[in-house]
Amino acid sequence: SMNLVDKLTPLQRSKNMAAIKGKDTKPELLVRRALHRLGFRYRLHEKKLSGKPDLVFVKYNSVLFIHGCFWHGHQGCKDFRIPKTRSEWWEAKIAENRQKDQRNAEGLIKAGWNVQTIWECEICAENIEVLARRITHSASTDIGRSA
Repeated sequence: SMNLVDKLTPLQRSKNMAAIKGKDTKPELLVRRALHRLGFRYRLHEKKLSGKPDLVFVKYNSVLFIHGCFWHGHQGCKDFRIPKTRSEWWEAKIAENRQKDQRNAEGLIKAGWNVQTIWECEICAENIEVLARRITHSASTDIGRSA
């Protein structure tokens, strides 16, 4: 492939990358719409909860994280590759995100929440149905670990 010169300064690049991470991402909107259609009602990005879960289902005492495969380091996923430039920095950054995800989930589980995670690469009607069942039950899981 052509070696494109990055026309952005490191600061601009950093701002760009930071902007990607936020709320209302495409994967998030897909999952939200699908669950809404299935009759689920939820709160978004509840600041009072550890890690500000993407969706909070108060009725079921469940929370859902919708993880981007790159930013959250989805192991063994085709969409997760460490960039070739500044690899060490990226490795550290993503490891830190994974640790934070782990801490947030543990904190929520200790507080009695049913914690669910769906990865961006796994969003499909079939998995959303699996997710729907898990939200209404009690064990915390990650779609990737046991589907």
